[in-house]
Parts: sequence; C-alpha cells; structure tokens
Amino acid sequence: MEQLQWLTKGLGPTTTATMTSVKSTATTATQPSSTKAVFAHYMVGSMTSEQAVIDVKDAMNAGFDGFALNTHTISASDTWNINALNYLFAAASGTSFKLFVSFDMSWGLDVTKLADFLAPYATQDAYYKVNGQAFVSTFTGGTISNAQWDSGFIQPLTSTYGIKPFFVPDFDDFSGYPNGVFSAYPILNGVFSWETAWPSPGTTPTNVTSQVDSAALQQAHAAGKVYMMPMSPLQFKYMGSGQNWYRIGEVNLPERMAQALQLQPDFVEIITWNDAGESHYVGDFWQEQIAGSNIGNYANGYDHKGWLQVIAPFIKAYKAGATSISQIVPPSSKPVGAFWYRTLLTTASCSSSISNYQSARDATNFAVILPSTGYTIKVYSNSKLIGSYVGQKGLNYNSVSGLAVGSGQMIQIIDDSNNIVASATGTKSVLAESPNATCNWNYEVVGLS
Repeated sequence: MEQLQWLTKGLGPTTTATMTSVKSTATTATQPSSTKAVFAHYMVGSMTSEQAVIDVKDAMNAGFDGFALNTHTISASDTWNINALNYLFAAASGTSFKLFVSFDMSWGLDVTKLADFLAPYATQDAYYKVNGQAFVSTFTGGTISNAQWDSGFIQPLTSTYGIKPFFVPDFDDFSGYPNGVFSAYPILNGVFSWETAWPSPGTTPTNVTSQVDSAALQQAHAAGKVYMMPMSPLQFKYMGSGQNWYRIGEVNLPERMAQALQLQPDFVEIITWNDAGESHYVGDFWQEQIAGSNIGNYANGYDHKGWLQVIAPFIKAYKAGATSISQIVPPSSKPVGAFWYRTLLTTASCSSSISNYQSARDATNFAVILPSTGYTIKVYSNSKLIGSYVGQKGLNYNSVSGLAVGSGQMIQIIDDSNNIVASATGTKSVLAESPNATCNWNYEVVGLS
C-alpha cells in the first residue's frame, strides 16, 4: 500500500545511547561556492493536483526554496506516485520554487534503474539545479558501494540522458559516518545527514547536538564538497509492532536553528513538510496520503503550521548570513512565534508503550521572535502562570516544566507598558490518561496572533 512509505523513517527503538548537548564551534574550512537554500522533505503520496498547488504556495510563502521529494518507488505501475510527482512539478512550474528527487533507498530501490526514472523530471524547469547540475539526494544508501552508484546511476544518467547530477545523499548509514565518506565515495558532491536532526534515542532528557554536523561540514569543505544540514521539531510514531517511539522535541527545532546559524551549512533541509507518520510535519498532510493506516489516530486535528511562524524568519536570517539567533527578526514590528505541548502527561499508564518515553518532559514549550528588548513572555498551563521570561531581541525559546491536567494552555507577549501584544491559546486540554488505545504524544502547536 503506497501510503505506508511513511512508516519507515527514523531510528528504531533498539538504540539506547544518549548524547550530551554540545555547542559546536563553526568550521574554519573554506566554504565551497554555493547558493544557500532551504528545502522541506516531502513524503510523496496519493494526492490531488489542487493539494499540490496548496503545498507549493504555502511552502513558497514560508520562504522555502523547494521540496526534497522522498520517492520510495520507481515502478511505472505505481501510478499514484507518478501522478503526485506530476502534480507537484506542474504546481512549481514557472515559479521560483524548485523540486528535487530524494530516493528512499531503505525500500531496496535498484540503483541501476534510478537514472531512467529521474531523467524526465531532471529536465523540467522546476527541477532544482546547482551550476546546471540536477540536485539528487537520498534517504540512506551508504551501504551501496561507490562503484555501484557510479556505474549504476551516475554514468548512465550522464551518458544516456546528458544529465550531470549534483549528488548529495544521506549516507549516515555508511560505517563510521562522516569519517572517510568522501574518500570512499569520490562521486559525491556533498552529503546530507538524517539522524543528526534529533538527539540519539535514550531514556533521559537530552538536547540535540551538532557534533556530527560539524564534523561532516568540515570534512565536506575540506574535500571541496557541500553539506546539507537537517532540522526537525521531533519524532513521534504510534504504529504498533515495535513502531511506537519518541525522540525528544521540547525545544529541538529552535536548538537546531541556533546550531545551523553557527555552523553555516551550504543547505538546510527541514524534516518534514508532511510526514504525519512521524509527527514532524510543519505543513499540511492530506488524508489520501495516510489512508489505510492508523496515523490519523494521532495526527488528525493536530495542526503544526504554527511552526512556520518561526521557520520563515529563520530562513530569511540564514540566507542573509546571520550567525546568531539574536539576528532572527520578525517580518514586522510585531512578535511572531509559536508554543507547543503534548495533550497527554508522561505519567499516563500507556507511556511505557513508547520507546524512549523516559526522555520526555511534561512541559509547555515556546519559540518567540521579538523585534527588540522590552517584552516579557508569560507561559500558562491549566490557566496558571508557570513561567515568566524577560525577552531578548531575536529568537527566544524555552521548555517550561509544569504542564498540568486541564485547559488554559497559553502564552502571552507583554510589552513594557504591560499590554498584551500577542498571544496563543491551545485548543486541546491536557489529559492524565488516554481515552482510547492511542497513547498520543503528538504536539498541539499554536502560532501567535
């Protein structure tokens, strides 16, 4: 069933290592010449042409440069996939928004058949190119040798179709990644990481680290290549059969923003635009894309587009060369941002059914971008004040403990005259126990208004 492509991403529950949050020092290696761009990872699934237009317009409005189209099938008989790709390319045609294919190699795709599949798309005006080369990425594939990639994909694409790829795959399944990846794969134009978007799975709360990103970036630049850095809010999946897991998301998104501005990668990829299966969507997901699964049990009714209020100013700051979150500014004189919380306490009796459940905190989390100093950020749960913070210019974020059963989850932005200039109120109450068979740790996300 085509929709079940959504169920394979991320690291499973067997890994128990944890990482300590480390603020990496930016590399001093010479950065290759490239145009900074920010993409959103897009899970290709059944959809309509109208939905493709909505997705492209929404992503453009948020400042994204394009979608990385996660494609897990290259079979001509999977017409749903071909139709979706055609809809998306048609929606992007004639605009500044571009698309590129990210082959999902975890589905066992045949390397020797990728060039034939890619060629009709890589020649379209909406396909993303770097110096005339068609940008191509993957999810995994680092266990396939350089020779196989070269003879099976790179050479046929070039010789048969005259298309030279700009190959930036996710090879963090390569043994020892990122060490040695560029010597092992001379074909690479760069690398993309997937797993570094979140902390390693574990049983204690820990923030994300940029240590692997820093090493990958330095090695890429030393080899004259590029690095595409991942960024994501969280991972939460509740699919049963060993597919119930959580990877910490309290302040993962703003933490990664700070790291990206410090490291200055060549490209950034947000994971994801529409992957409801792992709960890290920042745009719409469509019912056609999750039909036949139980994803809707924890994703339906949980809108995450409030995160775009934070992502859009980050994109602008990143492209402008900002190196600190203090340089992220709102689009006008009014604060923007979002807050998010889980609607089920970690003490719920079902929590132990979620791998890594011990790493979660009962907290209300926020990311607010202020135009200047002089503001106070107030956080409420169950209509009670649980935190008050003096705001600084730029991006402010925190995870505030004290999430309580009941309604009244809210943040307020107060100016120096004690006026409420922006606020956001949750639409969902917090529960002590799950009312059904789904232990739902998806986030309620609300943007400021």
